[in-house]
Amino acid sequence: MNMPSRAWSNQACAAGSMSMEASAGLDISLVWQESIQIERAASPSRQRSTMTDLLGSLFPRPRVATITTGEGPSRGAAPRTSLDDTLPAEGFRLRADASGIEVRYADARGLRYALATLDQLRVHPDFTTSVVDIEDHPDFAVRGYMLDVSRDRVPTRATLLRYLDLAERARLNHFELYIEHTFAYEGHDLVWQDASPFTVADLRWFDAECVARGIDFVPSVNCLGHMERWLKHPAYKDRSETPDGYVWGFERRAAATLEPTRENADFTLGLLLEIAETTSSGKINIGADEPFELGQGASADAVAERGRGEVYFEYVRHLLERLTERGYQVEFWADIFAEHPELMGRVPQGAVPVVWQYDGPLLSAAVIDGADDELRAKWEAIAFDVEATRQGARGRAAALIESGEPFWLAPGTSTWQSFVGRTDNAVDNLVDVARTGLDTGARGYVNTQWGDHGSLEPPVVSFGPLLLGGAVSWCLDSNADLDLATLVDTVALLDRTGRIGRATVEAGGAAHALGSPLLNASQLFTVLWRAGEIPSGSWPAPSGVAAARAKLETARALLVGAEPEAADGELAVSELDHAIRFALLAADVLDLGHGALAELDPETALRLRDRLDVLLAEQRTLWLRRSRPGGLDDAVGKLVPLRRLLERRAVLA
Repeated sequence: MNMPSRAWSNQACAAGSMSMEASAGLDISLVWQESIQIERAASPSRQRSTMTDLLGSLFPRPRVATITTGEGPSRGAAPRTSLDDTLPAEGFRLRADASGIEVRYADARGLRYALATLDQLRVHPDFTTSVVDIEDHPDFAVRGYMLDVSRDRVPTRATLLRYLDLAERARLNHFELYIEHTFAYEGHDLVWQDASPFTVADLRWFDAECVARGIDFVPSVNCLGHMERWLKHPAYKDRSETPDGYVWGFERRAAATLEPTRENADFTLGLLLEIAETTSSGKINIGADEPFELGQGASADAVAERGRGEVYFEYVRHLLERLTERGYQVEFWADIFAEHPELMGRVPQGAVPVVWQYDGPLLSAAVIDGADDELRAKWEAIAFDVEATRQGARGRAAALIESGEPFWLAPGTSTWQSFVGRTDNAVDNLVDVARTGLDTGARGYVNTQWGDHGSLEPPVVSFGPLLLGGAVSWCLDSNADLDLATLVDTVALLDRTGRIGRATVEAGGAAHALGSPLLNASQLFTVLWRAGEIPSGSWPAPSGVAAARAKLETARALLVGAEPEAADGELAVSELDHAIRFALLAADVLDLGHGALAELDPETALRLRDRLDVLLAEQRTLWLRRSRPGGLDDAVGKLVPLRRLLERRAVLA
């Protein structure tokens, strides 16, 4: 007897959630300095989750699907495949019933995605007793991920494959590696010699691995700002806009931007062409973002005479033209471009500006509405566009939208400057950017994982946002309400106990629980990186610190008994536990109150110093399991100011 059919449309229900055992009562205060290996109970009593229904087991969720109970195909039935040029690009139609399996596809990627969906269907016990009809295609033509490999953490080949496998599962077709100094440019050994850089052979290997998964490898290389790793060396100092550094937001910074001369443009063009030869995609991202000191030094007269936008774009356009003339498809970050409506319509054919937005509308509004006079003064000093930020990606892209300039959008994983991620903001932003892109006709969606201030957060905290970003850029309406914890458990780490996924979400919710919203970071990171020197207005109240600590402790307790079956499952547990303990250390510093570190009593300083030393030692061990050694000392060095402060106070004991 046939049961009523179930159809999946824009209002699809969420996939079944994983069941979890109750958290054990754990005295977290007693395990500050335990080893990174989580102790497991000898005979844990746990409730295994059951597999969701056939439709709910699919990832990403399909755009349109109908499943009816009835006689289905045999489990080993070979699909009949045919090209169908009436389907949208990368789209497919899959039907499975008693007569067999039929697949129609638009192109090679459409066939790839259809067969991947069929693989998921086959492993479900209901496959042979179901009639399946699925029609699917992507919302965005370009669905990408950008991994920062320049902020100290240079992944091993095995780690790159881990990211690629997740990207393939999320149906991404575009993968960028962001590089400043971590490529072995010929003749520039001085810049990369201590960084464990990628070689030509490394990137050609990575390109081949991408091609095997239907993904375009796209080098992302900066060419104007973010050149501090070059400009710190005397051999390159004379290329700088401000050789002796500059002031930005009341802070003194080292030189980071090239003077926008034709000579420097041709210099960086040579670098871009050298690295572009490692990819078969014919695509490259030239960066060109955040030239903070542009107009403060060597180009001051030109900027005063012609305007910052004109000076900026003359430099960038030269690079765009030289690359597009050679047949490359070129991206560049649109933060400066989008501020100047007069530049619209001047992007060469074959190039596209990419608008980034790293905080969701809920967090952005909360920060703006709660800003004190000190923060507003800083915003004014750096010409921060408050109202554009309040409007999210739509505000940042306003000039492009109004002019009709084609553009892409780039949200973020919200993992950097956090240790444990900022889960609430990641979900809000990833979904909002996808909606903005659909509403405004953006063709590309590139999720970004930056590594500001050392990439001290472990890769595992980005796995959930990577998967969610892929799903909402494939089909927003059927994937917007996916549960992040379930994605981590069922797709990334294969934990049938449901514990590590929930631990990831709980830990990632600690930043929001602080009740003191911050753009692009969490105080659970910044209070340690800045050795307590964060503005008093962003210091959380004791109740907020307590709420954040409760989430972190819940997350640690959940890790006890987690059984991720992925190859890196045990490592993921150790990484996440370590990150949580870093965040707990930060919570204890926040509990001391603003300015208290400088007056800390010796006994407390000694305890904090010893905890920090254990965490730093563990960071070195865990780092080397996923990443190359170059950059490790620099990353750990980001917390040296904190350690020195604690040491000074401790010696008084």
